[in-house]
Amino acid sequence: MTFSTLHLGLFAAVLALGPMTMAHAKTPADQLIVGMSMVNLFSIDPANAPGLDASGVNANLYDTLIKRDQGNPEKHLPQLAERWDISEDGKQVTFHLRQDVKFHSGNPLTAEDVAWSLYRVMKLNFGLATTWKAYGYNLDNIQSLIRATDAHTLVVDLPQTMDPLLLVDSLAISPSAVVVDRKTALAHEKNGDLGAGWLVTNEAGSGPFVLSKWSANDSLLLTRFDGYWGGAAKLKRVVVRHMTESQSLRLMLERGDLDLAYGMAAPDIRAIDGSDKIQVQSLPRGTMYYVAMSMKQAEFAKPQVREAVRNLIDYKGLDEQVMPYYGKLNQQPMQLGLEARLPDPGYHMDVTKAKKLLAEAGYPNGFTTTIRTLSEPPFIDIAARLQATLAEGGIKASIVTGTGNQVYGAMRARNFEIIVARGAERYPHPYFSLRTFAYNPNNSDDAGLPNFQGWRASFFNPQLNSLIDQAGVTRDSAQRISLYHQAQHLYDQQVGPILMISQMTDTVVSAADVKGFSGDDAEATRYLGVYKQR
Repeated sequence: MTFSTLHLGLFAAVLALGPMTMAHAKTPADQLIVGMSMVNLFSIDPANAPGLDASGVNANLYDTLIKRDQGNPEKHLPQLAERWDISEDGKQVTFHLRQDVKFHSGNPLTAEDVAWSLYRVMKLNFGLATTWKAYGYNLDNIQSLIRATDAHTLVVDLPQTMDPLLLVDSLAISPSAVVVDRKTALAHEKNGDLGAGWLVTNEAGSGPFVLSKWSANDSLLLTRFDGYWGGAAKLKRVVVRHMTESQSLRLMLERGDLDLAYGMAAPDIRAIDGSDKIQVQSLPRGTMYYVAMSMKQAEFAKPQVREAVRNLIDYKGLDEQVMPYYGKLNQQPMQLGLEARLPDPGYHMDVTKAKKLLAEAGYPNGFTTTIRTLSEPPFIDIAARLQATLAEGGIKASIVTGTGNQVYGAMRARNFEIIVARGAERYPHPYFSLRTFAYNPNNSDDAGLPNFQGWRASFFNPQLNSLIDQAGVTRDSAQRISLYHQAQHLYDQQVGPILMISQMTDTVVSAADVKGFSGDDAEATRYLGVYKQR
């Protein structure tokens, strides 16, 4: 939903955030003023908005059937669904929906909207459809397998043998699992696009906030939805400003012109951490920072070259000098703290070994290549350090920066050489981690499986696929963990082209009077309970 005019109070808030030379003024008590980079925010269509920034926006505009318990990620809590039942054979999940939910349009939310929202993801077939394809859903079967039996009952049949809790997890956290107002979306349909063109910059949700204004790479305004079924938010508005300079974020926080900042550089966070006027919240994410090589390139198709690159990454230096406040060292394609995760293999910088491997591969004098990345920290800092250490081994790399769509778009199109990026499934489960980084069911360009990072990097290993598939359906815990261990060993032996360097830590800095803010480890932070204590 969009509005053509802004309230006078918004103008006052925005003016208060004007040039740095303006006099100090506190932000409005009923508004949250947020500073962050919006360079990666290019679509908020739930069917085509996989980025972390879009997920953070949509978490406040839309609802999911269920949500994860922040204190216990193995537990799920009611959201749009009051309760759900799993059949004894594990092949069917039935959701019973609340009957008091209305979309921002005023339309009642029904089970038909839920079923249609998931059908829409499959029909449009953007990258997020991969989540549901992995479970066996396709355009031909999804309408018969996911269906409304009445206005408030949704039946979900599983198309293949699997642990039903994996599907339940995805319905709680996938960016494409939010429920879209079918009538509103179809009212803006053009040429059979199911409202896709309109939903890039508009919304049709039922969440605690309404999208009132969005100017790309400038600002975004969320206004409280007073008819929210979960109770109205405490804040009237959330104003997001596009800010890419860390020092500007720090200065405006210290001046009281910002309430909350995302993406501050480590030196600026370190400088104000401990101030009684500032609070710093660090939250471990499931997302990984990594260096990926495309095996479509002749050089990186050779395992000796991939291993050489693995030996030309200064893991220790990155962890100690670049990644504080951004991430924690992790060299496995699996999230830290999981029972099935093996210890780090201990990769380290070894220039002599790297040069020997390059010579064995036929590149005694190295070669030239490119590193794609975003121009913001820590990506550009990782890329610069990588450029320097690759040069020690004879690999001459130039850095190519761009917007999120340009950088990640090249990877999704399998048109890159090296990329410094970030990504992962959000749920802390070994199955999801390995499917994201090591799994690739079809290595053809036409397969269109961009949610599999392995497909993006053209890495294909049927034996590894089989181990991951077996682990996904095995009920015996010891056997399942053994399969996950075998998969990690095999990925290491095959020198997988996606090299993990760090697991993301999301550090958010806010004014001390901001209360009720709790970051979500699935990048779905809500502002519903946030307020200011003044």
